[in-house]
Amino acid sequence: MKLVIGLDGQSSGEKALDFAKTVASKANSCEMLVVYVIEWSPFSFQTAEENAQRHKRREEEISIAMERVVDPAVASLKEAGLSARAIVRHGDVADTIDSIAHSEGATQIIVARSSAGGLTSRLFGSSTANLVMNARVPVTVVP
Repeated sequence: MKLVIGLDGQSSGEKALDFAKTVASKANSCEMLVVYVIEWSPFSFQTAEENAQRHKRREEEISIAMERVVDPAVASLKEAGLSARAIVRHGDVADTIDSIAHSEGATQIIVARSSAGGLTSRLFGSSTANLVMNARVPVTVVP
């Protein structure tokens, strides 16, 4: 079994991790992929100077996401005796998580419903709905 756990950088990610631990503990063998997607549109208009800095910003964002969100999640899974690795990418949240799950041969995607308000809620809520409707593998949304 291979599980993709989508984190949103909020405390709701702990709920997704806890649920994934429960699912994994019932399987004979389970690999867990902890995924964090940095929302990034390739279609934004930028100046030549901004484009020159784009690669550097992307690398910095990946490093920060690994350090603050993904590495601690992977460490907690490994401490529980589970097999886990991290993936951080830029892109559309729903499309990127689906693409990772499909290319990695995942059997299930686990995400948490975000409890944040305002724009974050609308973005992640919208991403969750898009993921549920379009994913090529089953998606579990943890309340």
